[in-house]
Amino acid sequence: MLPTSHSYTPSSFQTIAIFAKQKPSETAHSADDIAHSLTQIADFLKETGRRVVFGTQTADRFHLDHYESMDLADIGELADVAIVVGGDGTMLGIARQLAPYNVPLIGINQGRLGFITDISLDDMMPLLQEMLSGKVSSEKRSLLQGTLERDGSVMHHTLAFNDVVLSRGSGSGMVELCVHVDGHYMYNQRSDGLIVATPTGSTAYSLSAGGPLLHPSLSGIVLVPIAPHALSNRPIVVPESSEIVIEVVGGRDSNVNFDMQSVARLQQGDRIIVKSSEHTITFLHPEGWSYYDTLREKLHWNEYPSVQGRLK
Repeated sequence: MLPTSHSYTPSSFQTIAIFAKQKPSETAHSADDIAHSLTQIADFLKETGRRVVFGTQTADRFHLDHYESMDLADIGELADVAIVVGGDGTMLGIARQLAPYNVPLIGINQGRLGFITDISLDDMMPLLQEMLSGKVSSEKRSLLQGTLERDGSVMHHTLAFNDVVLSRGSGSGMVELCVHVDGHYMYNQRSDGLIVATPTGSTAYSLSAGGPLLHPSLSGIVLVPIAPHALSNRPIVVPESSEIVIEVVGGRDSNVNFDMQSVARLQQGDRIIVKSSEHTITFLHPEGWSYYDTLREKLHWNEYPSVQGRLK
């Protein structure tokens, strides 16, 4: 199981970092809207006597020259908590980078409710006030570390919060993979690819490919084939302590990506080694937050309120 998180008090949050999505999309809030929200948050925090630090890229992008800014490594050493304004993708990027520093994260969503950015812009001020007074629900999430080996040499090594995905090239046929878990041969698989996901990532690409939902507190790693040639190749959940070795046996132009960000081209004989990272991420939510509420909202499980009423 993941480590038990500790309780928080107002004194737990003296230095607060703020990050935002770097390139707002056309359908999201404009850069001016986001800058206004960032300023509103920063001014509120400063009024409560707290030190506010923006990530350098965020300060530059939104012209927040009158606030203190630092690079992410310095923030990792200094901050008591980080507030991330954006979507789940923004949170994933910041979470991976802050994981080695054990800085807890609060997610404020620019648009629709996210799986891990669960506070709306409309609700952020009263909820932030409550959370920074110590009224928070905290949880820890696991990460994966992935290594690409070629001819015995490490070609790439990074963290993944959601998943490590091997996939065929856009113009090629199926890729053939040989998978071992903890040194035990599991299978050869011909498919469009393979997803190795954390419980957090079980609601991302893994879910779209037919994988199971895993509660974030579970200690497991899910392997989900993408359009396998043999229908008997099904998703499987292995222990969090497992070391998964995937060798590229056949297929052209395949690649591996980590949280859909860091991408490397693969060659036949390449090995991708995936296991749990020693780092975890702590998310802070409003008091009373429930993972099941988020699932119900995102997956539209609230279509039949009369059923909910009967179960109360």
